[in-house]
Order: sequence, then structure tokens, then C-alpha cells
Amino acid sequence: MAKGLQGFSWTMLLLFCAIQDLGAWAMHTAVEGPGLGQPGDPTLLASGRVKRGWVWNQFFVVEEYTGTEPLYVGKIHSDSDEGDGSIKYTISGEGAGTIFLIDEITGDIHATERLDREQKTFYTLRAQARDRQTDQLLEPESEFIIKVQDINDSEPRFLEGPYIGSVAELSPIGTSVMQVMASDADDPTYGSSARVVYSVLEGEQHFTVDSKTGVIRTAVADLDRETQDRYEVVIRATDMAGQLGGLSGSTTVTIVITDVNDNPPRFPQKMYQFSIVETAPVGTAIGRVKAEDSDVGENTDMTYQVKDEEGVEMFKVTTDSNTQEAVITVQKPLDYESKKVHTVVVEALNKFVDPRFVDLGTFRDQTIVRVSVLDVDEPPEFRPPSNLMEVQEDVHVGSVVGVVTALDPDTANHPVRYAIDRSTDAERIFDIDANTGAIVTGKILDRETAGWHNITVLAMEADNHSQVSRASLRIRILDVNDNPPELATPYEAAVCEDAKPGQLIQTISVVDRDEPQSGHRFYFTLAPEATNNHHFSLLDIKDNTAAVHTQRMGFNRQEQDVYLLPILVVDSGPPALSSTGTLTIRICGCDSNGAIQSCNSTAYVVSATLSPGALIALLVCVLILVVLVLLILTLKRHHKSHLTSEDDEDMRDNVIKYNDEGGGEQDTEAYDMSALRSLYDFSEIKGGDGGGGLGDGGLSGNPASELHALPQWVQSPDLDFSVFRDYICKKVEQADEDLSVPPYDSFQTYAFEGSDSPVPSLSSINTWSSGSEQDFSYLGGWGPRFRQLAALYAGRRGEEDSEES
Repeated sequence: MAKGLQGFSWTMLLLFCAIQDLGAWAMHTAVEGPGLGQPGDPTLLASGRVKRGWVWNQFFVVEEYTGTEPLYVGKIHSDSDEGDGSIKYTISGEGAGTIFLIDEITGDIHATERLDREQKTFYTLRAQARDRQTDQLLEPESEFIIKVQDINDSEPRFLEGPYIGSVAELSPIGTSVMQVMASDADDPTYGSSARVVYSVLEGEQHFTVDSKTGVIRTAVADLDRETQDRYEVVIRATDMAGQLGGLSGSTTVTIVITDVNDNPPRFPQKMYQFSIVETAPVGTAIGRVKAEDSDVGENTDMTYQVKDEEGVEMFKVTTDSNTQEAVITVQKPLDYESKKVHTVVVEALNKFVDPRFVDLGTFRDQTIVRVSVLDVDEPPEFRPPSNLMEVQEDVHVGSVVGVVTALDPDTANHPVRYAIDRSTDAERIFDIDANTGAIVTGKILDRETAGWHNITVLAMEADNHSQVSRASLRIRILDVNDNPPELATPYEAAVCEDAKPGQLIQTISVVDRDEPQSGHRFYFTLAPEATNNHHFSLLDIKDNTAAVHTQRMGFNRQEQDVYLLPILVVDSGPPALSSTGTLTIRICGCDSNGAIQSCNSTAYVVSATLSPGALIALLVCVLILVVLVLLILTLKRHHKSHLTSEDDEDMRDNVIKYNDEGGGEQDTEAYDMSALRSLYDFSEIKGGDGGGGLGDGGLSGNPASELHALPQWVQSPDLDFSVFRDYICKKVEQADEDLSVPPYDSFQTYAFEGSDSPVPSLSSINTWSSGSEQDFSYLGGWGPRFRQLAALYAGRRGEEDSEES
């Protein structure tokens, strides 16, 4: 409620009905605020008068009221109510107007419906006091609570059922099985309505339950799954702590008894009988036996084994993992004539044995299996089963290689006939006697053609050819020395003309198609026709090879370039066979290091074959050379066409420009000098004595001598050309010191004339002097770049002087 309220206060009265613990009405008064008015409270006035406000008690209503009249809950009343009906009481909130009704005049509250605390424990409402005439609030609205009082109307319930638990058989007393829990919807804070205890209704002779926790335990130690594999136990839960009048609920718990390996395997029979024909192949199943085990799951897994020695040798027992049966199979061929009945002891034992139950007895069992062998008509059998024969390759046709023998294993012992399977001897190299089984040669044998023969021999009953046996026979052809040794290859050797005596030329080896048992041993010597040979010698190295050496100093291939050396090779026999091979020796020219240069005026090929890599490298080199040659030819052709085009231009002062890159001073063939020389090759020269004309003698006498003439003017002694000389020398010096200049000669034109020139022209057309009068010694002072040019014309000048003399 709000503070500072003036003028009025309320009083609320609570009537308790049908409350077990109280059994009477109770009323409490409260003042504004959450607590009760106490002495010293500021709400108490100095005069002792209480400040007016709500006066109320907490409301309670019992649940599950079954009366026919509305249940009186309580009453609200204001101190200002004088009982004249001028005040109207109203309520609002949870259940107001439906569950709870109020008398507007008296303030009495009634419950019109049956309440259930398990569904809702309390209701929150608000009370108002209004003036009936003006409908104005006389007091501030106040909130109050109506609590539903609990009664023991809900029984305990097992909400997690159905319950299924398990416990191993033969578990000791008190072994925990599982836990069950029941819940009670009643108020656990009020009385004992929700206090639950547990008990066993059914199955108490085998199981117990803890009254407080609900844990189920075994009551006996001899639970046997093979006797009973599950139990239905009824557990009851009672509230009110089990007191008289308490409600109860029950549930059924299914307890499954799990298996332990407490039972050994047992054969239902002590003897089993089976039969099988004697021709049954190894691995054939004879029959199955099974030992029973009362356990389940992996506790029934078992293994079987044969216990007696005879059975272990003839038969094998395996376990079928799906059916847990023992499968008995044939391990060795059976023979009716040798033994008609076999007795086998088979033992079964558990695979997983629980050590806790070893004292119960041995977990294994045995039984006897009798196997009867049935007689059948069998084909003949080869005896002994040897499959290898040997014969020499030089035997005559019809010679006996060996004898095969087959017998009828049956009691009747029928006669046997023999034959060769011709699919294995299509060429009929061998034959066989049908009655005796003797194998003879049908053709001439040759070990070098076929050293082994594999044939199949048939043996059958004389009166029943369907009973056939087959035997594979390997015949080895033994070697006879019937092939002479031969040189391993047609040997060719090369020797230098300046070879020294004792020089190794060639090592000789041989091949022999024969294969003597003691191994090959070959002997080498020169053939009789080479006894007069004084050029070469043959040395037997004693390891089936021989070495050829030179026997004299030097050879002359002009006299004889090829020598044929016959070599005789003999084997060790018997009988000893021989053959003659020829070694071809070529005389070749060699360099100082002994490397062969040429043989028979042609290049000597050291290796007859080249590797693919070397061949590719050689082709690449040839291709590069071809490209370089084509490039040089193209450049020269381009240079010639360039000179021809420039010849057609206006050649002033006979200045020739050439842009062909040279190779330096020593290169005299990088460019064509004829272009320079042709300018001064005149067929006829005319001139006068002065005025710059040519003399009569001129060049007409020897046109060839004019070919290298350079134009030169006559220098007057009183003229000073120091300015030109200094300028040119400076330029020449700069060109010599410049390292970036390419190494080729170049002609530079200088346009500086100086102050005045007494010479009218530098042209060779107006020169007065003839080629014979020119002096080229000044070219030597032009520096290293013109040294080659100076040497060229200086030499030409010497030739002209000699001709004139």
C-alpha cells in the first residue's frame, strides 16, 4: 500500500475452515506495509491512535472441497465502514468473478469451485473499497494472496516405467539390480503427504528393495538363467511414510537374468558314423557333429580338435563359426584296399572359460566318429611316381629312354595299357610300348634344338579305357660334343703403322653350342697356313680366350693395308672338334698419341654405333654449321649488292664508303678490296705538263701497276699544313684511346679547311703525279688503325720499283 494515506483504514478478517493442524479460526491484523504494527512504529501516533489503513489476515482455502455450498474463504472490511451499505467492496485478479466471489456490501469472499493444489498453489488478487454513490476509491487498492491448503489426495506414481533391469546369474546376495523412484504430487513441505517408502509386493523370495532409496537387490545367490531367465517383481510406493491411511502406487519391474559360462559343452551322442568313397579328393567334407551348450551368446563359442594320432594324420576338424559345428574333412587320400574303417576321437571345448566357475568341472567333452571307406573302381596308379628320364642326343632311333609302370589298385588288378598323349608330343619324337610301358625314341634327337621334352603318359585298364591315369614325364637330352667351337664374332682389329712389337691388338673368345658336364675348355693356335706369319703372334691365355700381339716394328699401309690372320680353335671333346676363324687386321694411320686417324685412306670408325644422344648432338652441330654458312653467304651477297648500288651514285672526290664490319688489323679477307682498287684502273690516261694533267708516260705502260695507286698532291715546301695535321692527329688519338670503338677500319670525312689552301683539289683526276711517283710512307704515321693499309700499299710500291728496274 502507498504511504501517507489519510482518513481511512481497512480491516481484513480471515476465517480458517477445515484446517487439520489449526482446527480453529485465526485472525491477524496488519498495518500498512509488509509487516505487522509494532510498538514504536512510526505509523503509531503520539496520542496512541492507530493510523487507519488495511487490516487483514492471510487467506487459506482447503483443496478438494466437496460441499454443496460455496466455501467461505474470508472477509475484507474497512475501518470507515459504518455498516450503512455506503461502501462497495470489489476484487480483481486471478479467479476473481469466477472462482472467487465477494459480497459487495459485507466483503465476504467465497470459493465457488473445487480447487486442486497440485494444479495451482495460490492465487493473487487485489481488493478495492469504493463509494457506492460516486464510485470513487475510499482506500488505495491492496493486493492479497489466497493459498490453497494441501491434503493427501495424490498417490505416489512411478513415472519412468516400465522398468527393465538385469543381473548375472549366480550373483551373490545383495547384488544391486537397479533403482526405481516414485514421485508424489502433494506438498512435500506440509505434513507427510509426500514422504514415500518402498516395499516388494511380488517376488520378495528372490529380490528385495530398499524402503528409502528404491534400490532393488538380489535376495538369493542361486539364480540360474537356464532354469528361469526373467522375473516379474512388483514394487509398491506408499506416502505418509507408510502410515495407516497413506496412499500407494505400484509398478512391475522386469529383471532379466544374464548368462555366464557355467555350463560345459556336451555331445548328444557318444558315437557318430559316416562313410565316404575312397576317391574323395583331399578337403572333401565327411560330416558334421555338434556339442550342445546350455549357455547363450559367446559362452557357447567352442572349438573342436582331433585327439587321436591316426585321426590327426588322415582327417581335419574345423569349426563353423556360424553354427558352432565341427566339420570333419579328408586330409590325406583314402584307400579302401589299405584300410576300410577309420576311428576318430573329436573333442569340443569352450573358447571362453570363466575362471570363477572352474570348480564346477571340466568345460570340454569328447565323442567318437567312425569313418567307413567305400570301394570304387579306380584308374591305374603310376609306381614309382618318378617323372624324370635322361637320354643322350646321339642315340639311334628306337633306343629305349626308360620304362614307366602303372598298377591297378583295385582288388581285381586288371591289366594296364600305356599310351602317349600326342597333344604333348605332336612331332612323335617318342613312342611307348602299350604293354610294357617302355619309352623309345621315334626320331633323331638334337640337344641344341630342344634340350628338354615334356610329355604326358596315359595308363588305362585294358578292358575299361575310361579308367585313365595321367603322368607328366620330363625327358632331358644329354649333350654330346657334336658342335665345333667358333669365334664369338667376325673379329676386326686395327693397328697403327708405327706399332711396336708385343702390342696387344685383339682379345679373342669363342662360343660352343655344346654344354659338357665338366665345362668348356678351348685351345687356340694359329692355323697351319699362317705358320710363316712374322707379323703377328697368338697367345692362349688359358681362360678360354686368346690375345693377338704385333710381332714386328712398324707397318706400311701403302704396301699392305689388310692382314687376314687364320686362328684354329679346338675344344676339349670328346671327341675334340675344331674350327678355323679369321681375324681381319687393318693398318691405319695414327696421331702422336696413338689415336687412329684413318684406315685405307678413309676415316677409321672407332665405334660402329652411336648412342641416340651422341647422334642427336652430331646432327645439331651439322645443322648449326649449315646455318652459319648460309648466314655468311647472305651477308656477303648483301654487301656486294650494297657496293654495286653505291658505285652507281655520284662518287665525289673518289671517297668510298664501306660499312662492312671487319675483324681487326690482321683480317685481310673480311671485305673486298677490289672496290677500292678498281677506281684507279684506267685504260687510258692523258694529261699535260702543268695544270694538274698527267704525264705522257703516265700509267699506260703498265695498267696493272695502277691498280693500287692512291691520289696524292704535290706539296709546296712553303705551305703550312700544321693546322690540318694537328686536327687529324687529335682525332686519330681520340679514336685510338676510345675502347668502345668497334674493331674495324672507318673512313672519316673532315670538313675543316683552314684559312686557305694553295692546292685547288684533292681529286685523283687532277693529280700530276703518276702511280709510280707516289710515296705511301706517310701512311705509317696514321696510327695502328691504318697499319694494315700502309703495309698493303708499301708492299705494292716495292713491286712497282722492281718492275721498273
